[in-house]
Amino acid sequence: MNRSDIKSMLPDELEAALVEMGEPRFRAGQIFTWLMRGVTDFSSMTNIGKSLQMKLDERYYITSPEILRKQVSEEDGTIKYLWKLMDGSAVESVLMHYKHGSTVCVSSQVGCRMGCAFCASAQGGWVRNLSSSEILDQVLFTEKDSGTRVSNIVMMGIGEPLDNFDNVIRFIELVTHPDGINIGMRHISLSTCGLPEKIDKLGDYNLQLTLSLSLHAPDDETRLGLMPVNRRYPTQEVLDACTRYYEKTGRRISIEYALIDGVNDSNEQAEMLARIALSLCAHINLIPLNNVDGSPLRPSRRLKQFVSLLKEKGANVTVRRRLGGDIEAACGQLRKKASG
Repeated sequence: MNRSDIKSMLPDELEAALVEMGEPRFRAGQIFTWLMRGVTDFSSMTNIGKSLQMKLDERYYITSPEILRKQVSEEDGTIKYLWKLMDGSAVESVLMHYKHGSTVCVSSQVGCRMGCAFCASAQGGWVRNLSSSEILDQVLFTEKDSGTRVSNIVMMGIGEPLDNFDNVIRFIELVTHPDGINIGMRHISLSTCGLPEKIDKLGDYNLQLTLSLSLHAPDDETRLGLMPVNRRYPTQEVLDACTRYYEKTGRRISIEYALIDGVNDSNEQAEMLARIALSLCAHINLIPLNNVDGSPLRPSRRLKQFVSLLKEKGANVTVRRRLGGDIEAACGQLRKKASG
């Protein structure tokens, strides 16, 4: 019998499966609680009888990653994990500490097919989607290893979350479930390079998470040079989808903009970006570019001027605090080194 992934099941699905097995419904809540604690085998579920443990083991498996590498920043305590999955693939997640709590940045795919020029995640190509349980494990096992309670989640690691739509939605359902980790929906941020159909689909769910658009250029010509996805989905098409999303959900969108020297940091581009942000009622999150081996792109030397011009035009803007610089905390860099 081929075994199924039990950690990707919601409590009501567990209930139905247990009833079919001739077991009482209440066992579903016990099993779900154990899974959300990060147990790695059914024998660890001490309030479940051995006969049920055996039944479960015959039908299901429990995902559990192994730490391939762990790096801890001496500068700010940021922890970067490289996880080995059950099929031998590797993904990264990063635990960051802020005054308001601890945030884990999770990956949604093994590799990425979007091919953004400034990102290390795509350099090894796309391998496969992560299951909802494999995304969830990055939260569970980060908490277990670090002893830190995670209060916020950003889906900004390796992969394009909306390219793995169904598993990402299931992950969100699992991680926000009141009987599980119970992360508040407004404490989750999902970053996308801009897939209009999937943005529309996400809007239909009316989730109260934060949608972050990786824009990185205000015009088609520049954006196409940085992000090949712009060939299929031009900038205005993506912005129109974001407008529809805001109208459906009432949730303000965040615009991510990695400032690159001589590429997207001119005064004209700042003015264009400000107009876009104001039209979307969006917040701009400027990101100091991470140096990536093999890439000619470098961090902008005009950060202060760019910020001043955005504010002068009335845009709401912040500069992302850079964490884990001494451990190359930008996702994709550790996996690249391990595979290289």
